[in-house]
Amino acid sequence: MNVAAKGRARLVVLISGRGRNLAALIAAVNDGRIAADLVAVISNRADAAGLALAREAGVPVQVLPHVDYPDRAAFDAALAAALRALEPDIVALAGFMRILTENFVREFEGRMLNIHPSLLPRHKGLNTHAAVLRDGDAEHGATVHFVTPQLDGGPLIIQGRFTVSAQDGAQQLAERVLEQIECRIYPQAVAWMARGELRCEQGVPRFRDRPLSAVLSLDDLEPGFR
Repeated sequence: MNVAAKGRARLVVLISGRGRNLAALIAAVNDGRIAADLVAVISNRADAAGLALAREAGVPVQVLPHVDYPDRAAFDAALAAALRALEPDIVALAGFMRILTENFVREFEGRMLNIHPSLLPRHKGLNTHAAVLRDGDAEHGATVHFVTPQLDGGPLIIQGRFTVSAQDGAQQLAERVLEQIECRIYPQAVAWMARGELRCEQGVPRFRDRPLSAVLSLDDLEPGFR
């Protein structure tokens, strides 16, 4: 997909919780740092606090409670139908706490991004902050990657990292990762994709028309995202 060739990008964000990354994305869209139209926010939970953020910003919301469907495949089929109707160029998973089926991922592969609170490939899945403390990691951070059927295993785009302090507990790490890293690198990655500077072709991420040979870092952030 070449977003630049088709005009202004259409962005859909999927959430399950409080929406801190969603808030960062909304702010970046509203002030023009992300050149995209945020056409919808979809949640699998009616009580997700992030839905209120979307409504306050005037963004249409949809709720598809996963408990209303008999299995994962049925839910994913309904979610795929909702996305199809919205015709998104970018689907941003922002704390969307669902493991997606292969058929769903394949349909939107190359258009779908995720933010994960670890320095992938370390600590895939849940409880990443506790895992960092358990393993005595010297550094921690977050990663933006393209979504593939392999859980947290898609091509890496950008990471931000910091040194773990002796005073850090799991909650402190969670807040540091969110505030210092996630809310900076995720809007930046979406902005690059909206401008057509970032895409994935045949499983290979490309940045500004070159294969991305190494994961980008905080040093690559544009001034508006630092």
